[in-house]
Amino acid sequence: MEFFATARLVASPDQVRHRITGPRLAECCGAIDRVLDWREDLDVGEIYCLWGQFEVRREPIRDGVRFTLPGCPNALAWTVTAEPEGKGVLVHCTINRTEHEPDFIESIETFVEDWRIGLELSDVPAVESLSRPSSTSPRGSPPDDPHAAVYGDYELVPGVGPDACGSGLR
Repeated sequence: MEFFATARLVASPDQVRHRITGPRLAECCGAIDRVLDWREDLDVGEIYCLWGQFEVRREPIRDGVRFTLPGCPNALAWTVTAEPEGKGVLVHCTINRTEHEPDFIESIETFVEDWRIGLELSDVPAVESLSRPSSTSPRGSPPDDPHAAVYGDYELVPGVGPDACGSGLR
């Protein structure tokens, strides 16, 4: 399955690669509660996120970066890439299943949306020419409200626990 969101930013591929680093993951995405450990020399570490504790790997790719959770039974991976011609920054997340439980799908949608929000609140310049949607975010605050993203206060979705995407805490 695939999930997408576009952050309204102007960013070059180099800006994406240099600003979205392992130690900054929790700053970029509210669904990542904290970075527990990061090895700069290997670009690998451990995070605690809405699904539990996981090893995460970072890889620079064309136009941005890719992150993978190698221990995730759903092979969850996501990329953050600069769109051509300054049309935003794309968050693209995948799992290795064509179907899944609705609660787990919803948690992935939340993860991707939290990336979009986090990127728009980051220090990458916002796109002036792209209009912000008039709808509200999943949390009920307007997307352009700087207080819309409240990081770290996630509750577990019924049926989605530490084992939904892996073995949970080790």
